[in-house]
Amino acid sequence: MRNYLAIDAGGTSTRAVFLTGSGQCLGYGVSGGGNPVSRGFDDAMEALLQASSGALGGTPQPFSSVTIGMAGASLELATEPFRERFAGLGLSGNVVIESDLLATFYSGTCQDNGYALIAGTGAVAARISDSRLAAVADGTGWLLGDSGAGFWLGREVLRAVAAALDGRGKPTALLEPVLAELGISGGTQERTNGRIRAQQQLIAKIYALAPIELSRFAPMVFDAGDDAVARDITDRAAAALAGTLTAVLDGAVDGPLVFGGSVLTRGGSVAGAVVSRLSGTIQQGTRQQGASRQEGAQNLVVPILVADGMAGAAVLALKRAGVKVDEAVFERISASLAALRA
Repeated sequence: MRNYLAIDAGGTSTRAVFLTGSGQCLGYGVSGGGNPVSRGFDDAMEALLQASSGALGGTPQPFSSVTIGMAGASLELATEPFRERFAGLGLSGNVVIESDLLATFYSGTCQDNGYALIAGTGAVAARISDSRLAAVADGTGWLLGDSGAGFWLGREVLRAVAAALDGRGKPTALLEPVLAELGISGGTQERTNGRIRAQQQLIAKIYALAPIELSRFAPMVFDAGDDAVARDITDRAAAALAGTLTAVLDGAVDGPLVFGGSVLTRGGSVAGAVVSRLSGTIQQGTRQQGASRQEGAQNLVVPILVADGMAGAAVLALKRAGVKVDEAVFERISASLAALRA
């Protein structure tokens, strides 16, 4: 029986799994960011090889193909440079680069038609038809879109704090965590040349960051308790994400709906709000990866929450090799991968 290597290559972390054609995962490895667009080819390649070596147990072993789930412009990369490097680990066939959207989708289901919504640092939605991307919305980056995702949330947190400091906005529980994170110790009442000193420091420190670094402030909105300002930010994020998903819907949801990314999976509050805004099309509520389809009123699907695209990359590796991935194979991938991760 042939073996395969599947990789979920993200901008900050990379995961790899070595599996059989029956869906049994044999080894698992992790490393740093493996996206060539954001990391550069050499650094990304090093991360891909490191994670893959871990999955192979540190020793080259024969495998028929490498399937890599990546985002955006990485899908246009030539595969030959990858194939040359993976040959040293035991690759005998081809390298296939797949969309991280498909990898996320197939982490929640083995069906070939449905929908995916990802909200991590960025935000993107897709309709999947016959195992291919039929429609994609957003995923346009922090400057043009990614509405409701990590950068967007972090920016809104900082805007709310800046407004609270000079009286343009409401007081918020977000203020102290932001000032502490940035090491701002100046008083919130003291002024220099008429401006609140803490706000002046906030301006200087935030504009010294790369824009994408604003996403580090996103988790604060989930830790702010029943703060009205934080609640308003999450409500607007849910509205934006619901709009992104609506843009790819083809009528009512008639297949699995998979949610991925920390904004949607952390606590489920944003995921639940997205579902609420789509009531009438999607039944309210969420279920975890591996749960059965919920029956009941109108027998409508509910979102499946997945942590990442690792299981989906493994599913794609088998599907693209012509292996039929049914429910039994899908469950074998999910269960054996979970065991390796544990």
